[in-house]
Amino acid sequence: MPRYEYRCRECAAVFELSRPMAESGAPANCPQGHGDTVKLLSAVAVGGTAAGAPAPAAASGGGGGCCGGGCCG
Repeated sequence: MPRYEYRCRECAAVFELSRPMAESGAPANCPQGHGDTVKLLSAVAVGGTAAGAPAPAAASGGGGGCCGGGCCG
């Protein structure tokens, strides 16, 4: 289940809630009981390489790469 981060406008507490995606926009009370909260935008980390980054080296013993190991250096 996804976790969403919220901030209370009354006491400035930042907290997380696990809830279904369908309920991500539903009102959320802060741990202090205040109802005036706002959902924060979270940065998402995804594995992989950035465009233009060098490809990882192939393991020794073998081939692979974009052309069977011939064009990647």
